[in-house]
Amino acid sequence: MANDKEWKDKISNHAQLGGIELSTLEDGHGRGCRIAWINTGSGLRFKVVLDRGMDIGDAFYNEHSLAWISHLGITAPNPCTVAGVNWLHSFGGGFLSTCGLTHVGPPEKDGNGERGLHDRIGNIPVSLISIRQPDFKSNNPVMSISGKALQSSAVGGPHLELKRTIIARLGSSSFKIIDEITNVGNVPAPHMLLYHFNLGWPLIDDGTDIIWKGKWQSLGGKNNDLIFNENNFPALKKCCSTIPEHMGIGESVGCIELEADAEGMCESGVSNSQLGLKVLFRFSQKQLPYLTNWQHFGKNEYVTGVEPCTNPPIGQIAAQKNKTLNYIQPEETKAYEIEIKVISIF
Repeated sequence: MANDKEWKDKISNHAQLGGIELSTLEDGHGRGCRIAWINTGSGLRFKVVLDRGMDIGDAFYNEHSLAWISHLGITAPNPCTVAGVNWLHSFGGGFLSTCGLTHVGPPEKDGNGERGLHDRIGNIPVSLISIRQPDFKSNNPVMSISGKALQSSAVGGPHLELKRTIIARLGSSSFKIIDEITNVGNVPAPHMLLYHFNLGWPLIDDGTDIIWKGKWQSLGGKNNDLIFNENNFPALKKCCSTIPEHMGIGESVGCIELEADAEGMCESGVSNSQLGLKVLFRFSQKQLPYLTNWQHFGKNEYVTGVEPCTNPPIGQIAAQKNKTLNYIQPEETKAYEIEIKVISIF
């Protein structure tokens, strides 16, 4: 897209180049869901699902889809999804599904209550705070959208509020997600957070490189994991074709304890040399020290998850046992920021 000097005095409305457009889905499982299309005018455009914690559904760069979409696609939110694996019953995939805010991992139950798979934040609608469109009068190409979602239990807590802001810029094929999570209750609250980025074909294909650096282990056990085992390194950092072992619920899941650069930042993502396209996620090691790599290469269910997180998806009980469970004190806010870059490598 042309730079701001080239479009100056030639554009009447920012929508001619890009911006944010609100809409509501009118059919299927997602009927009634509010969405916001963000178009950067660079070829990058993506759908923010306001009624699902401002997660991201469809995402495209030029003619290429970046996201994996499940059979369900976008579904209406169900904030009462608190038990067992009910989270999966409305899992639409999409470019981003946020997991947490108090629990990430399998279903579990203890003296503090019952927690379902990956918790509830992705099933909670946001209240919009602001929408900022590109402004040609002030020569400002930046656009942003902000909202708040309250993940609240019965009286007594925990009560955690997510404020999410997504910032993009006309002409740029990158954007930022900035999250602030505040304990609005009156007792300390457990805190776990995982950004479940779901990448699909054509970005994910046989030979696509998976980018990360650090010590890794299989979450399924080295003897039980087809991909994450010592004999399969470094092949485990490349996507493969569909495999029969991943039909149904078959999967391979690795956890990486990330290495940071001199600035304390980590980088992960995927690179498809045949497509000439790379997607990178950049974030602070201090904020998100782990990466979960979910590989599910089943027929017609072909996806790679690149998932920065505060903890591996092991649940509160295991995190408490190994002394890695975080807490947010009353009125305390924890901040997270991820920059997503889409890069043409031709």
